[in-house]
Amino acid sequence: MSDFVKNASNAPKGHIAAEAAGLRWLAEPGAVPVVEVLEEEKDSLRLARLEPVGPTPEAAREFGRRLARLHDSGAPGFGWSPADPAFFGPLENPFPVSTRVEKEFAVYWAEERLRPLADKVTRTLGADGHDTVDEAIDMIADGAYDGISGQGTEEPSRVHGDLWSGNLMWTADGVTLIDPSAHGGHRLEDLAMLSLFDAPHLEEIFEGYTEEHPLPGDWEQDLPAHLFFGLLAHVHLFGEAYVDQAISTAEAIIARADELGF
Repeated sequence: MSDFVKNASNAPKGHIAAEAAGLRWLAEPGAVPVVEVLEEEKDSLRLARLEPVGPTPEAAREFGRRLARLHDSGAPGFGWSPADPAFFGPLENPFPVSTRVEKEFAVYWAEERLRPLADKVTRTLGADGHDTVDEAIDMIADGAYDGISGQGTEEPSRVHGDLWSGNLMWTADGVTLIDPSAHGGHRLEDLAMLSLFDAPHLEEIFEGYTEEHPLPGDWEQDLPAHLFFGLLAHVHLFGEAYVDQAISTAEAIIARADELGF
């Protein structure tokens, strides 16, 4: 088997261990292909080499089904991580994220993920922008997004945690997951990140997902609340280019919460 080596000599301590643990945990249920960890060292990770193929609607729909099965395999709690410390972001500049386990999605998402990150980018957002972001986080903290479309509450799902289109490898064996920030979270986190930078055949992915795990008809209107962390992370990592999108997303979160009666 040929391999691919990720060198991370400049990454924070524990980053390689966190990625390896996340890949193994995502592979555990056998729901979706995950790149195989061949060897883990202090500052490098040897992975099975993947041979890419072009994306197709059929592969996208099957990936959607498999992703739903992965989520349905569950997690010990919101914020639970297969490694401590845990990280989010690119190999050359990841930042640590909380591994504190919460029973309620609202507490985990608002207080352990969003608010600490919003505080880091206060100056970049500007005073008015930060106020709008803070109001959106308050809506999430009040439980507006604990369920989907205001229906019930979600149990913790086994999520990839950084599922933008660049972390999907389209192979002959199906879409294969790489580079996770794996944790126990809300199932819409992964679906939202897929939408943030328009994964190929996104609608087919969503169709396959809802065939396997039906969702309320207006579920996509909840996505801004679940891509918010990834967007604020981009403000933190890359600066002002993402500020307008972060603020407009905060406004959408507030409007949707009002619509749901919060």
